Amino acid sequence: MICSLKHSALSPTTINGSDPVVRRNTQLAAGKAFFLSPIGAPKGLKGSLLVSKPLHLTSIEAFSPKERNAPPRSIVCKAYEAEPVDAGEAKPEAARKAKIGVYFATWWALNVVFNIYNKKVLNAFPYPWLTSTLSLACGSLMMLISWATRCLKLFFPSQVAVAHTIGHVAATVSMSKVAVSFTHIIKSGEPAFSVLVSRFILGESFPAGVYLSLLPIIGGCALAAVTELNFNMIGFMGAMISNLAFVFRNIFSKKGMKGKSVSGMNYYACLSMLSLLILTPFAIAVEGPQMWAAGWQNALSQIGPNFVWWVAAQSVFYHLYNQVSYMSLDEISPLTFSIGNTMKRISVIVSSIIIFRTPVQPVNALGAAIAVLGTFLYSQAKQ
Repeated sequence: MICSLKHSALSPTTINGSDPVVRRNTQLAAGKAFFLSPIGAPKGLKGSLLVSKPLHLTSIEAFSPKERNAPPRSIVCKAYEAEPVDAGEAKPEAARKAKIGVYFATWWALNVVFNIYNKKVLNAFPYPWLTSTLSLACGSLMMLISWATRCLKLFFPSQVAVAHTIGHVAATVSMSKVAVSFTHIIKSGEPAFSVLVSRFILGESFPAGVYLSLLPIIGGCALAAVTELNFNMIGFMGAMISNLAFVFRNIFSKKGMKGKSVSGMNYYACLSMLSLLILTPFAIAVEGPQMWAAGWQNALSQIGPNFVWWVAAQSVFYHLYNQVSYMSLDEISPLTFSIGNTMKRISVIVSSIIIFRTPVQPVNALGAAIAVLGTFLYSQAKQ
């Protein structure tokens, strides 16, 4: 058997010769162990490498009668160089980033498509309560099928569902009265409601930067509202109520999810079903089947069979974009989600202006830009 020691340029580690590196209470059979003199050891050193099964290092200096009282000598050992890190370990992180990128792109695209079809439906069928109900009904049906095939865990967030229902209906009412871009400009003021509710109702405090970031948000929304060509008070108030309702939804979600392990997909599925149960009787009371029947016939006569596809598309895409947004929460931090939500709002505003050819004054566009910038600054200041 040939044994060798590999030296490197690393700093040596000193091991006292009188202290065995490995002590084992194992008796070695005759012929199973042999001694090798240390390579490059000083002359007269009473040390050795004991090679056996298992291999261990020992010293026989204590057994030498001539040097029993001599000062302990040392053996200099140099460590092996570290092996390079496997590049494959970085693959899971890269895959995670790619997954988040896909989530964000899908979230934004689905939200843009939903807003376009939702506005088309509301232009031809101005019944936001039924439109909101159909959106929740479609999502509930899709998740019932998912539960039947995958047996997902049931979870019913009642307070969250009430706030979600109010916010959803209020936003739909707003878009039935004003342009999609104007609704989302006003909805970019949601952080201001979040800070006010958290400060005066929950008693939370924030850094000065958070309060300063509210100035461009409020100022931008006010400038956009004043310069809106087709301003409507119902549409404006609907967006404001939606902001307030979604703030309470987020607060209730944080409290309700403490200590519970529910996936984002499953959480939103339960939220949709419970919101549907809450909304349906109110939709019937406010609008009613007679108004729906008359409006449906009028829309079909104006648009044709494509109107049915518009309704189906806005319902399906509403559920899908919300589902993807909740799924992304499982992978990212709330700060990253807030920044992504800001970018989503920009894409919706720009795309709706282009598709619906919404007339925009330069001052109105400036107000929208200031409000969106304030939202981004808020997300950074809250970090």
